[in-house]
Amino acid sequence: MRIGIVCPYSWDIPGGVQTHVRDLAEKLISLGHTVSVLAPGDDNIPDVPPYVVVAGKAVSIPYNGSVARLQFGLVSASRVRRWLRDGAFDVVHVHEPAPPSLSLLTCALHEGPLVATFHMATARSRFLSMFDSVLQPFLERITGKIAVSPAARKVIVEHLGGDAVVIPNGVAVEHFDSARPLPGYPRPGGTIGFIGRYDETRKGMDTLVGALELLAPDHPELQVLVAGRGDSDDFRNELPAHLRDRFVLLGQVSETEKAQMLASIDVYCAPNTGSESFGVILLEAMAARRPVVASDLPAFRRVLDQGRAGRLFPAGDPVALADALREVLADAALRAELVTAGTGAVAPYDWTVIVADVLRVYDLAIAGTGAPV
Repeated sequence: MRIGIVCPYSWDIPGGVQTHVRDLAEKLISLGHTVSVLAPGDDNIPDVPPYVVVAGKAVSIPYNGSVARLQFGLVSASRVRRWLRDGAFDVVHVHEPAPPSLSLLTCALHEGPLVATFHMATARSRFLSMFDSVLQPFLERITGKIAVSPAARKVIVEHLGGDAVVIPNGVAVEHFDSARPLPGYPRPGGTIGFIGRYDETRKGMDTLVGALELLAPDHPELQVLVAGRGDSDDFRNELPAHLRDRFVLLGQVSETEKAQMLASIDVYCAPNTGSESFGVILLEAMAARRPVVASDLPAFRRVLDQGRAGRLFPAGDPVALADALREVLADAALRAELVTAGTGAVAPYDWTVIVADVLRVYDLAIAGTGAPV
């Protein structure tokens, strides 16, 4: 099958959607399908996979409680049209088609079988509410809708009408399970892991800093290993002086380095405050056989099997987070129990399972438009 996949967000900026698109594309290729991914990005991105077509620079706009780097306009439309023509795809799969992006342009320009995956889980989107009537004619072209979670499906039902099949994000379990720790890890004093943009409020770093202040007196060598983007100077300057040496900032990391980072820690912490549709990083931590402590968000609760595969705490509460981390760090038997539960919880999310469900949606989309494969 010839499959075109559109990633709306800049390929050179790591994120959950980009990771999802990459893993899906590589799994489909391993099964013998021909795949091309269209994505925004600078022309000089290093190590771009051969299946990725870079469509040019993106611009930053506020979206879903964060800042998204998207590409839109007449020049972008021309590039989408050329990619569709050259690809001669049996099915096209766009991700997050609602914001002004390559995905929305593809919905407007493609006339064949069209599948869309919706990642956003904001209960009421001002953007979607504002542009419902404008988007509707383009989104009606979608013949197969996928939501990564029940929360994302709810957004589709409320804003766009119709329904969607829930197919969660996948994770390459073997990639994380087989990773080796970074040099110098694990450390005897204990290490907490955090992955994400640490200067983005909804990622909850302030809550983790508050928890570490409470843990520091009884854990003199405990540190936090951080992977992700942010202004490191501003971040360190805003930390209490006695905690500055406790945070090790790795910066933006590759997928291999991320797996190594997870293999280096004693517990993974996700202190996010909201607007999460899923929780891929929790799956990756569980695939790396690490215990998880996470905010009690609906999306995280589902991934962690209602708390059986990880410790949950009230979002935004540093005291409760400190208590949860203290318990997990102090109890080796509890850590082993959470790792075992996490290994079982992540198994259904392995890409080998997920890709079969996605292929079934492709087949239905193709059948629904009467287009031969």
